Parts: sequence; structure tokens; C-alpha cells
Amino acid sequence: MNRRLRVGVLIFLAAWLPYLIIGVYLATEVHLFFGDALSRVQSAQSVLFSRTPHLSAIGFVFTPLTAVVQLPLVALSPWWPEMTTHALSAVIMSSMFMAGSVVQISGIARDRGLDPVVAAVFTICYAANPMVVLYGANGMSEAPYLFFLAWASRRLIRWVSTDDVHELVVAGIALALSYLTRYDGGAAALAAGCVVGWVTYRRRDGRKRLSRSLVDITLVVAPSALAFLAWAATGWLITGNAFAQFTSEYGNAAIIAQSGGSGSSTTSEAIWFSITELAILAPLLPILVVGLIGVRARRHRLSPLLPGLMIVAVLAFQVFGYARGSTFGFLRFYMTVILLAAIVALMSVPLRRPIPMRRAGAHADPAPVRPYASRWGYTIACTVAIVVMASALPVTAMGMTSPKYAPQEFALGSVVNPQPDSVQQKYLDEQRVVRSFSTERALAEYLDGLALPDGSVLCDTVYGFAVVVQSERPRQFVIPSDRDFAQRLNAPADLGVRYFLTVPVEGRGVADAINQRYPTMYENGAQIGALVLEARNDGADLPDWRVYQIMR
Repeated sequence: MNRRLRVGVLIFLAAWLPYLIIGVYLATEVHLFFGDALSRVQSAQSVLFSRTPHLSAIGFVFTPLTAVVQLPLVALSPWWPEMTTHALSAVIMSSMFMAGSVVQISGIARDRGLDPVVAAVFTICYAANPMVVLYGANGMSEAPYLFFLAWASRRLIRWVSTDDVHELVVAGIALALSYLTRYDGGAAALAAGCVVGWVTYRRRDGRKRLSRSLVDITLVVAPSALAFLAWAATGWLITGNAFAQFTSEYGNAAIIAQSGGSGSSTTSEAIWFSITELAILAPLLPILVVGLIGVRARRHRLSPLLPGLMIVAVLAFQVFGYARGSTFGFLRFYMTVILLAAIVALMSVPLRRPIPMRRAGAHADPAPVRPYASRWGYTIACTVAIVVMASALPVTAMGMTSPKYAPQEFALGSVVNPQPDSVQQKYLDEQRVVRSFSTERALAEYLDGLALPDGSVLCDTVYGFAVVVQSERPRQFVIPSDRDFAQRLNAPADLGVRYFLTVPVEGRGVADAINQRYPTMYENGAQIGALVLEARNDGADLPDWRVYQIMR
């Protein structure tokens, strides 16, 4: 193992273990779960352990990579139930990917030849960001998304100087994987294609500019285009919807409509909200960007900054989507600005050694190395960049306590600083968020205790995913991905269904298959069920449950 690889492994372990420990603590001791993480675990569980296991049970509303990579871990759940009941498969997944993003940031610092101490400080400032820590530990898709964007960014930064085709190919693969993690990865791929086309077209050799540009654009965009077409075609062939995220009643557009909107009433209010979110995550980034562009412009060395436009495109896509009311104003949706701040900060420090390369391309344009630059100049550049990174830590930590700007994260305040005797409304709200999915866990334990045969409990996974995934007997449930779901919904008593899990016909409950088939089921059993259990929900923004026994 060479030194470079050994350093990368050590950095990975140094980041992964803390993320993993925090994640396991939150999942097993605090029982703090994020809905999207539980949902992805349930999707992976359905592929392997539903009544009718099949790969298409992974679902087509969201891109598949987050759930697919969990399959080997979920496969261990018969011997290690906590992999699904406590979503440990998601915790392991996110902690490893986030540690990988730390390695990539450290790699950019090492590529630029930064002093080891300076590189370590940069890496720690990124790795210790409160949002990075939380989303490295909670099993969400932000971790793999940041990793793939960081990987692609590092490769494109190297390619701008080296013209090494290997870097371009790897960047294209990373961007395709980012699309299979989050749909806005498509914006990153399009921006990368524009950057690559512009850089190639502007090379000093003017011959065959257009053809060379098209070739390079193809190399970086083709993997994402293939991922886009393959995923859309697969969804269309199996479900009839090529873009279920936008057209399905389970998709994001439907969720926003059922939830009463995205959160901002006007476009200007939405844009100002997005700007505030960005300021919470990277407060001093605009100052550094302006200064860096000014310095680079005087030296005619703006090209190495262009890969950052890929992340800018992702942020612009999010701001635009929220302004149009097509997505929620969650702080996590703006997390890529943390990655952008880290990259810009690193690029603001003078290059201290040549960019590493496998093989220089014909149009390599290596940036000038400045090992003898003024010591004070180098020190000042490092200090300014580190201040930009470090300033985000307290600002982000403070911003995460805001229910308005961090509705999914502010509850951590009651975990970090427990006050069991407090009666303040904010603390009570935090505790209610922490208790999310505790009622669903109790329902799963109740149903497990009945020792029911397979296919006895029918529920939709609009909300029911949290019950199914926390059960140790997932085969007792009939869920929409089962091939006979419609038949059992229409003739439950004849086909062995004993119980319905029901939610109110309001909000997202409108899309629940039981409510659509039996509109009065939750209220009175629709003349086919007898109420056996009602569970008031202890969590935030989650429905009260009623369990009906189907009459024969």
C-alpha cells in the first residue's frame, strides 16, 4: 500500500468511526429517525423480505442508489434485526459515504500540496461541520450525494490542468452515480458538460475545436444520460410512469400539494428564505468568492475555478425549485454549499506542487507552482480560507436550532442539551420531533406480538413504511409493492387479510390506497372492519392510527 493510499484510508477511518458511533447512538438509544432514511430501508427490505420479493419493489419515485447499496446489509436482518428495525443499514451507508466525501476534500488539499497541518485543519473544518456530522450519521441520501459531487469536483479540477482523459471518465461516472442518488444530480451533470465544453473549446490549439469539445462533453455527460434513460425506461416499463417523482401520487409534487404547499407564499419570500439557508451553511463564502475571482482574473487563471459551477448549478436548481413551490425549504437541500465553500477555500490557497496525473493530455495547461511565494502571502491566504471554513461551524450550529430554517434538525437541541423538566414550548416541540416514529414502532411491536401468518395486515406505505420497517416480521404485511396487493385490498376477507392499518383522509393520507378504496374506513370501518386499536401519534406531523379487524 503506497503512502497516498495509506493516508486516504486513515482519513476515512478517522471520519467514519465518529459518524458511525453517533449514528448508532441516535438510532438505538435516542430512537431519532428521519423519515426518508426509514423509507429507503423499507424499500430495501421489501426487495428481500416482503411476501413477494422482487427487485422492482425498491420503488421508482426516488432514485435507487441509496436503497440498492443497503441490500447487503439488509440481508443480514434475519440474524441482526436492528439492521432494519433501527435502520442501522442506513447509518452504516451514510457514515461511509460521508467519510468518503471527507477523503475527497482532503484529497483536493493534498493535490494542491498544502502543508499537512493546513490540509488537516481544512479537512477537520469540513468534517466537523454540524450538518455534515448529522447527515453522516442519520442514514439520509445527502451523504452519498455529497461524496459523488466531491469526487466529480476533484477529478474535474485535476482535468482542467492535466487534460488527462482518465479524470474526465471518472468524473462522468461520479456524476451518473450522483443522479442515481438524487434527481438534482442531473443539474450537476449538465453544468459539468458546459464547463468541459468551454474549457476544451478555449484550449490554445484552435484546430478541431468543435469536435474535441463534443468528444469531451460526451465523456462527462454520457454516463449521466445513460443513467437518466435507463431509470426512466425501467420505471415506465414496470409502472407506466417514466418520471414517477413528478407524476405519481407518491411523488414530490403530490406530497407538496397534500401538505399544503412548500412553505413560502411568494417568490420573493422563497428566494429570501433560500438566501438565508445558504448564509446559515456558508456565511462568509460570498466574500471569499469575490476576492478569489478578482485575484484569479488578474492572473488569467479562472479555468481551475470552473468546476465549482457544477455545484452552483445544483444550488441554483434548488433555489429555483423552492421559488416555484416544487420542493420543500429543508436546510439539507442546500448542503452542497458546504462542499462548495470547502472547494473554493482550498482553491484560494496558492498551489505548492504540480497537480498529480496519470498521463498528461495533449492540451495540458498546468497551473504555475509557487513554492517560493511570499511566506506571509501564503500564510494570509491559508488563514483567510480557514476562517471562512471555521466560521461556518458556530453559525451553522446556531442556525440548526431554528424551527423555521431547520425544521428537520432543530430537535437535536433536546438531544444535545436534555432538559427533562422544561415546559418551554420550543423544547416540547423538539421532543415531539425526537419521538417521531415511536408510535409506529409500538404498532410494529404490537402486531409482532400477535404472531400473525403471512399476509395478515394490509397497509399502504405512504405512512405505513415506518411500521413495516420496524417490524421483525415484515412478511405479515401486504404492501403496494406486492403483486397481489390490489386483489387483497378488494377482497381482504376472502384472501386472508385480518387487519387494516388506517390513517385519516387528510394531508398525505388522501393518497393512501385504503382510503381511496374505502373512503370511510378510518371513520367507521366501512362496514367491513371492527376497530380494535387506536393509537394517538406521539411524533410530529404524523397521523393517528386505527387498526381495524376485517369481519368475515
